[in-house]
Amino acid sequence: MSDLGSVRKRQLLKLNNTNILKIMILDFLIKDGSCYGYELSAKIEATMSGMWKPSNGLIYPLLRNMEANMWVEGWWDVPDKKTRRNYRITDEGLKHFNFIKLMYKPLLDESLAVTQGVLNKIYDGK
Repeated sequence: MSDLGSVRKRQLLKLNNTNILKIMILDFLIKDGSCYGYELSAKIEATMSGMWKPSNGLIYPLLRNMEANMWVEGWWDVPDKKTRRNYRITDEGLKHFNFIKLMYKPLLDESLAVTQGVLNKIYDGK
């Protein structure tokens, strides 16, 4: 039987597309220095071998939220035209990344195990 406290804790730490996108954005900004929104979207799509590309309706509100939380800093290439907004990770963003990296790892492992279990049971008959 599972511990009720751990069940409640997992329910609070839901791994969804937004959280996966957030950790990926922060990781790219750590490794690449700075990127603009479309560039991040393209890098994520390439990393996922074309199997997932975050929509504009997901990535841009998330970037604004991350900027409001001071995890990223954004600036316009041409401030008067506001054509392309670049982002870089902040010190606070690096701390947040290190925290969520630790928090998400068991959730990712669990999701992978569940998915593998379903694949084995349904498609391999194991």
